[in-house]
Amino acid sequence: MTVNEIYNLALQMGIDSDFRGRDTIQKLLKRRKEKYEKLSDEEKKEFDLESLTNPYSDTRVLHVAKDQQIKKVLAGIDIEPAEILLAKEIGGVDLIIAHHPVGKGLANLHDVMELQCDVLSQYGVPINVAEGLMKPRIDEVARGINAKNHERTVDAARLLGFNLMCAHTVTDNLAAKFLKEKVERSDGALLRLEDLMKMLKEVPEYRVATKIGAGPRIFVGDPERRCGKIALSEITGGTEGSPKLYEKMAIAGIGTTVGMHVSEEHKKEAEAAHLNVVIAGHMSSDSIGMNLFLDELEKKGIEIVACSGLIRVSREAKS
Repeated sequence: MTVNEIYNLALQMGIDSDFRGRDTIQKLLKRRKEKYEKLSDEEKKEFDLESLTNPYSDTRVLHVAKDQQIKKVLAGIDIEPAEILLAKEIGGVDLIIAHHPVGKGLANLHDVMELQCDVLSQYGVPINVAEGLMKPRIDEVARGINAKNHERTVDAARLLGFNLMCAHTVTDNLAAKFLKEKVERSDGALLRLEDLMKMLKEVPEYRVATKIGAGPRIFVGDPERRCGKIALSEITGGTEGSPKLYEKMAIAGIGTTVGMHVSEEHKKEAEAAHLNVVIAGHMSSDSIGMNLFLDELEKKGIEIVACSGLIRVSREAKS
């Protein structure tokens, strides 16, 4: 597989696992194209043409030194210049894949956060309420990202001649779908938070994370509390949404939300709404999605070298 073939595979896997469904994604892209066609010639010059076919602004090919057949991939959660130097030291690396976005993928991270509105709508939060509360949070994230040194890692890859891409929301979608299906297969057995915690710790990535002190934890609630409706609303969609959404989620009938991380402000709002919050783990949850993607590369004979917090579990090797 070449770099672009790997990139296209990531997009297709991300779309196939998106809670919104492929039809909704196609409508989104169609609407984006219609808006593009109405732009002036000057506005079109600044438009991100790739967004007409890629619904995930935080998943990008950032640098192609040579679109060759890929035999060895260095993959990690956070790829920075140190990891680029590590790839040089290891030798034989044809492509570096970051999970967390860098370069243009980071600069446009906020654009994927609208996904959360649709997911919340599926769980019963009115779409107008979700969009109204998410808009200020999306703007806040955009302002925060603006000051960052987006191209630092990309520059390092360019100088050392490495192919580089990031796969963020596409693999978060894979993790969200994986966990949602696991919850649904429980067939009502997840009565209390302790049952949910037990289920999560059966996942290899969470089992490893638990051993190193970074496993699933109950941030709001206690083991004896009943779960109620479990929402996988905070696994994908860029980063944390608005803390004010917790009250609306509780009103919609959600009893427990499962996420990757939670701020103190979010925790306080969840407590006020009497909403249970289970944090499955950040690096470990990211690892699930990345592993599901990397397994597909492994099937093609590509060697995977894990670094930077990626808990590599090969499900392909076990099958």
